[in-house]
Amino acid sequence: MSSCGAPEQTNDLPPGTNTTDQAIVQGRVLNGSDPVAGAFVRLLDGTGEFTAEVVSSPAGNFRFYAAPGSWTVRALSRVGNGQASVRASLGVSPVDVLVG
Repeated sequence: MSSCGAPEQTNDLPPGTNTTDQAIVQGRVLNGSDPVAGAFVRLLDGTGEFTAEVVSSPAGNFRFYAAPGSWTVRALSRVGNGQASVRASLGVSPVDVLVG
């Protein structure tokens, strides 16, 4: 039986991920230097419109597959909220979101 939902959020890309033809926005949700698990991480486009949401892993990791361009990553968590901007290009575009 298959399940619906986002794939497991890790810092490692799944084997065989092609980073030459897609933009990948990934990072961690942090409270200081501590990872924040279970945060709702939202991807907003350049106009601020909601595009996608995942839940951060126990290590605070999240990942989105997106088009190249300007994005905002917003994290909502039990310890606080935060957001960060990222200019995604083909390949991996790292961004951490500080909350608290």
